[in-house]
Amino acid sequence: MPSSVVAAMQYNAATSILRIIYVSGDVYDYKNVPEKVYKEMKAYTSKGTFLNKRIKGNYDFEKIG
Repeated sequence: MPSSVVAAMQYNAATSILRIIYVSGDVYDYKNVPEKVYKEMKAYTSKGTFLNKRIKGNYDFEKIG
């Protein structure tokens, strides 16, 4: 099921950066995200809910572009 919040996500295991591309077009890199958390998010039914509960506020981030 497509997310109403998350358009796409990418994970770089070498840097532990989770890149979230929002439906709005905004792109954020969340830093030091364990690969386990990324895999949990991939498997979670609601990406937006997972993002709000487990990512935002728990990891430093940088807005890209």
